[in-house]
Amino acid sequence: MSDKLLRIGTTYIPVTNVEQSSDWYVSKLSAELSYKDKDKAILNFADQSFFLVKSNENQSSNFYDSNGVERFSLTFEVNGLSALEAIHKDFTEKGIRVGEIENRGHAGRNFVFYDLDSNKFDVWSELSTIFKEKNL
Repeated sequence: MSDKLLRIGTTYIPVTNVEQSSDWYVSKLSAELSYKDKDKAILNFADQSFFLVKSNENQSSNFYDSNGVERFSLTFEVNGLSALEAIHKDFTEKGIRVGEIENRGHAGRNFVFYDLDSNKFDVWSELSTIFKEKNL
């Protein structure tokens, strides 16, 4: 089928303060700001666009699984364990709230981090095969 979904172009993230959050993503994650107004900011990083959308307090992109465990909705990939360890150290030094590097029983290692509104994200030490083939 030629009419298939090709990629995820944009992810929407709820934030309470567009100004502070966009500054955080630019300074902490090296995002590129391409647009900002009082209700939203458009950032580019990790080969994708992210819309930070002004939302009410206590909203996040996180969800709870059937066991009551809070989960993230996005996993970022880095190229190998040494890259994962380096970005974990960099995030820690920048004051980003990060979890420990974990062995979850599958290939590679992971850790989680949070933005200003407690949106939870994952980082994995393994690049997808398709990304490697196209980009490396």
